[in-house]
Amino acid sequence: MVRSDTNRSGEMEVFVRVVDRAGFTAAARSLRLTPSGVSKLVSRMEARLGARLINRSTRKLQLTPEGEAFYQRAVRILAEIQEAEHEAAAGATPRGHLTVNSNIPFGSLHILPLVPRFLAEHPGITLDIVLTDTVIDLMQERADIAIRAGPLQVSRLIARKLATSRMAVVASPDYLAKHGTPKTPTELANHRGIGWTFPRSIRGWPFRKGERIEEVLPPPMVRASDGESVRRLVLGGAGMARLALFHIGPDIEAGRLVPVLQALNPGDREDIHAVYVGHAGPLPARVRAFIDFLSRHIRLDDPTLKRTADGKWKLVRNRKGAG
Repeated sequence: MVRSDTNRSGEMEVFVRVVDRAGFTAAARSLRLTPSGVSKLVSRMEARLGARLINRSTRKLQLTPEGEAFYQRAVRILAEIQEAEHEAAAGATPRGHLTVNSNIPFGSLHILPLVPRFLAEHPGITLDIVLTDTVIDLMQERADIAIRAGPLQVSRLIARKLATSRMAVVASPDYLAKHGTPKTPTELANHRGIGWTFPRSIRGWPFRKGERIEEVLPPPMVRASDGESVRRLVLGGAGMARLALFHIGPDIEAGRLVPVLQALNPGDREDIHAVYVGHAGPLPARVRAFIDFLSRHIRLDDPTLKRTADGKWKLVRNRKGAG
């Protein structure tokens, strides 16, 4: 058996505290150590790892790329250790109150239907579920878990992927009858787009153009604050929008919405993650129970769109699932 006198979890805790407190002095004060002792410990870690983790200056500390990667992994490892200890002490029985924040389409279609089953399996847990497409600050809103779709912002949160879904540009049959169907992305400039009242990581709609991808966005005639409102506006003929197939797939198959420029769709996907704070203390059993439950029961099959011989659209599903 390999033995080592290095307390690696202790080193990780000191390193994480230095990053979280943005300095050796503040970290030392919280750990009841001396600043020089903390600094020497981090230097020993860097020597042992053979990589610089922190760039030091007289004014501030800055993580190197290796330091950022080590920090993210250390946060997760410490959270797992704390959770194991917490669950052992508490008998590993999930209990207490849980606040979950989710975007409206995914929460309505895939989380709310699972709530009765979750509560039956975990009678010691009570739930608050808040549906909003606004990206919240978990600490400020006192939320335990947030369900987020699309690219994640760089943050100190821990993310667990739950599912993935392809995207499609769609319009209603009435809208296309009145305004025509665009044949190229360039023609979208003459159409009405439905946009968002908050910033998006992808500003335009991606389309294939030879070997590269171009982004085009029709002028937004109306904006909405959430995906379900955008869907309803498209169904009403207000314009076109680009939405996830998990949200609008049934509308396409029923003929209520029609894919536009689907031949040029690059086939990109939107990931859905559960994010939570992992380094503020032991991860409660109730948080782990809910995330594990979603991972087991959410099964998006990541369908692709195919046109049938009679001109209708249908979703061809991957039976293995994507969750």
